[in-house]
Amino acid sequence: MSKKQNPKNKIETCSNLDFGHWTLGFKHLLLALLCFLITTGNADAQAPTTAQIKKTLDTTSNPLGYAKFLNKRYTIDTISVFSTTTFMDMTDSLAYHGKEGRAYGPFTQNGKKYLVKILGKAPNLFYHLGNIQLDTSLFRPKFEDSIANTIIDKIKTGKASFASMATIYSADQYSAMHGGDLGWLARGGMLPQLEQAISKHKKGDIFKLWTPAGIHIVSIIDDPKKDVGFALVMKMWL
Repeated sequence: MSKKQNPKNKIETCSNLDFGHWTLGFKHLLLALLCFLITTGNADAQAPTTAQIKKTLDTTSNPLGYAKFLNKRYTIDTISVFSTTTFMDMTDSLAYHGKEGRAYGPFTQNGKKYLVKILGKAPNLFYHLGNIQLDTSLFRPKFEDSIANTIIDKIKTGKASFASMATIYSADQYSAMHGGDLGWLARGGMLPQLEQAISKHKKGDIFKLWTPAGIHIVSIIDDPKKDVGFALVMKMWL
């Protein structure tokens, strides 16, 4: 015959502990507390992965609330796009090319990873310009001015192209490698003298302009157009 187990000798575990009783002894209370701590610890151990966080951030309509829920540090920045062809860094490029509402990353900065969400975008006016910048440190201003007139005359009479003159004369080496083409530049991101001058000219015009940087020969390559000029960006640190 099997010996009946004494209820007093029954071993209590988290699985068989009866929480339905109105009263619990001291031993049961300690076990209940221990079970609670174990359960909470397991929940904390199962923190969302970076991929899961990115997926939620990509779809949520309340990204700030989600970051606060995860207790993650975040920043909100307005990024200005100064050029649609050349970008200062990854964030600048993402502000232009990224899709509104989408999350990107993770990226790393100073050894710390973060995600980026494009919260919104706004347009700006862009100008497509060519530029030949003469080095005014070599000659007197009057002589530089006469060189600029000679270059403009050669281009307008068809004796030389703007690109060839930029390659020979321009002190701006980067644009000179591209035939003087500066790409599309945003309103508000250029020298004030240049921005004021191009507002008075149209597509196809070539003119000279003095600025604190020297003398420029400017070509209006295309009509101005509207494009993405600003982006509101959220960074959430992981």
